[in-house]
Amino acid sequence: MIALILGGEKSGKSDFALEYLLAAPEPRLFVATGKALDPAFRAQIQRHRQERPTDIPVAEAGADLASVLSAAKGRYACVLVDALDFWLFACRQSPDPDGHVRALLACLDSWGESDIFLVSAEIGLGPIAATSETRAFVRALGELNRAVAKRADKAWLVAAGLPLQLK
Repeated sequence: MIALILGGEKSGKSDFALEYLLAAPEPRLFVATGKALDPAFRAQIQRHRQERPTDIPVAEAGADLASVLSAAKGRYACVLVDALDFWLFACRQSPDPDGHVRALLACLDSWGESDIFLVSAEIGLGPIAATSETRAFVRALGELNRAVAKRADKAWLVAAGLPLQLK
């Protein structure tokens, strides 16, 4: 099963996804995509590490998330990817961001029987971004979220800690 969990910043989407991972049978894998580029984000990553059980392995994925997931395919009962927005930001710094997205979508197209939960930000609900660079990222993330949602068996939007099932 492929599941997409969307939400705004601090909406509770990661906590909601983590509940599914913790309830899943072993073996389980947590895939982290965020890179600590500033002190506040480093602190947030550290808090997330402390909230996760130490017995669940963590794979840190850079722009090549598809390779990490391909290696995990069939080896784990449940995989949690947190989060696609951080991953897409990393991809946009690479020479071929569209190639990374295509590789991820191809990996999902052949995912198989194990469960995968993909967390992503829903950032298209706010005002129009002030800069062209930010608008391009919002557009790219919206396209990625739609492509993943199309492939997903289930999807939720989390707001104020409350999940609303979309699919």
